[in-house]
Amino acid sequence: MITTEERKEITQERQIIREAIADSLKQGHSFSLWKSPGVNQKHLIISYVLKEVDDFVIEDGISGFAFAPFSADDKKFLFPADLYFQFENEIQIKGPQSNTTHKNNPVSSQVKENIKFHRSVFKGQNSSFDFTQLVTKGIQEIEEGRIEKVVPSRCKDILITEDFDLLKAFDILCEKHPQAFVSLVSSPQTGTWLGASPELLVSVDQQHKFKTIALAGTLPNSPEIDIRSVAWTQKEIEEQALVSRYIINCFKKIRLREYEEHGPRTVVAGNVMHLKTVYEVDMKETNFPQLGSVMLKLLHPTSAVCGMPYENAFTFLKNNEGYNREFYSGYLGPLQVNNESQLYVNIRCMQVFKETARLYAGAGITIDSYPDKEFDETEIKMQNIQNLLIS
Repeated sequence: MITTEERKEITQERQIIREAIADSLKQGHSFSLWKSPGVNQKHLIISYVLKEVDDFVIEDGISGFAFAPFSADDKKFLFPADLYFQFENEIQIKGPQSNTTHKNNPVSSQVKENIKFHRSVFKGQNSSFDFTQLVTKGIQEIEEGRIEKVVPSRCKDILITEDFDLLKAFDILCEKHPQAFVSLVSSPQTGTWLGASPELLVSVDQQHKFKTIALAGTLPNSPEIDIRSVAWTQKEIEEQALVSRYIINCFKKIRLREYEEHGPRTVVAGNVMHLKTVYEVDMKETNFPQLGSVMLKLLHPTSAVCGMPYENAFTFLKNNEGYNREFYSGYLGPLQVNNESQLYVNIRCMQVFKETARLYAGAGITIDSYPDKEFDETEIKMQNIQNLLIS
């Protein structure tokens, strides 16, 4: 039960976030707002000028927020931490213009006008695109031995009002998906993206422990389901095993044998369940201080969002998917913020245009897939974000 004092602190926190973002956008700046899984703490970075990079080096000490597209060859962006806000019992503001800490500071004013987020130019979809036909074609590629697994995706456009409250939507995602990485990112170069991702790509903590996960297989979830007794089919088990094999093959490429493997186990991500296996490495014990950056380059895009083997699956998607994924199924997250880096795959997300929100979802295709079921899976995955638009 939330007390009156706690409710007052939450209201104050939300208002300060809203004011900081509104002020930064008026000045043409960019921002990244996020909450990590399992904690209530929120973080906000204000960036004056984004930096375009070829690759991210996790160990170089530069603090900011990474935002990378699906295609490893496309532009990646770093949101520098010119101003950094950390919200918990006290509000810490760090950066070149401030090094003070404000505790229980009254809100000076109310932001009532609509916040003008950065919006990309809307591009319509190919009206002849048929996802089930794409899945059928993917299964044929698998049957003919050119691909072992492929992850086709689709998008859906929904009309929204210009005053759709993105910050309120962010708060709702934080409340409904406490175990997800919830983010809201806006810049002139990237446009505006909102999402709640359950899929960790790479993390390196203060103790120099590396972590990544294999997350695949999807079943609908409902409150009456006991996840301890969930029965997975051969298709989902094989799909998740392929992602695990992909990670282990990356370890083999760099001759890394000392890693811990935990799982697979069933985890809940909103209205769906997945199989999850966690891989951990002590970077000090293995004497591999650059492991985070090396594995980031090897893993992305993973077989969970692209397929295996990578080159064949990526080429198939590029030639047949019919649209540009942009930052969907890329990755995002804090770099060297409080001496930790956490990068997540940008799934369960939407891209926000002036009058439209574009939802994205994909499905892992194996030899045992059925096109209609894979379409239904993408619909279910979109629901968590779509519910924000109709609530």
